Amino acid sequence: MSFLRNLLALIGLVVVVAVVAAWIALRPTISQFDPQLPAVYEQFAEKLIQTGDPGVAMMWAVPVDEGLSPEDVVESLKSLATSHNFLFVGQSPFSKQVEAITGEKYRYVNFLSFCDARIGKQMLEYRDQYSGFMPCRIALVEDRHGRLWLYSMDLDLMIHGGKELPPDLKKSALRVRQTIKEMMAGAAKGEF
Repeated sequence: MSFLRNLLALIGLVVVVAVVAAWIALRPTISQFDPQLPAVYEQFAEKLIQTGDPGVAMMWAVPVDEGLSPEDVVESLKSLATSHNFLFVGQSPFSKQVEAITGEKYRYVNFLSFCDARIGKQMLEYRDQYSGFMPCRIALVEDRHGRLWLYSMDLDLMIHGGKELPPDLKKSALRVRQTIKEMMAGAAKGEF
């Protein structure tokens, strides 16, 4: 029994020393991370555990009020974009593309793109890879039960998920985040 207790104590000591050594080695890098990083990854992990799907965990989803047509929601998004100084830069009516290829009716799916060129330029000046987040997309999707939903990529991982962004870029990215969320919430209610 004494041997087992001593062995477990030794293992515990080794683990503690390893954790402290790792913390000391990583502290200079970790100190550069965004202060909200732990909360963002915790939220992502919760959604991932709940759904088992990283694609779902990486998205914002807003149900559209009953009675609104796809056209109502699209017009609402365009109007809200304008009121937030965002440009509507295009759409891809995916359901029409599917119907053209298959010859069969398909549920409504449309990808709408919005942009603020000044912020886009800031992002590209920071990292070329950020072009993958541009333009901002909001998908309007009719689910298998006929209910409309708005989906967009959760920008929190980009904003807070690593080293802290430069202050001016972070401020701009937070503005984009807020604008997309407000557009989705408003369009889901048919606001203009």
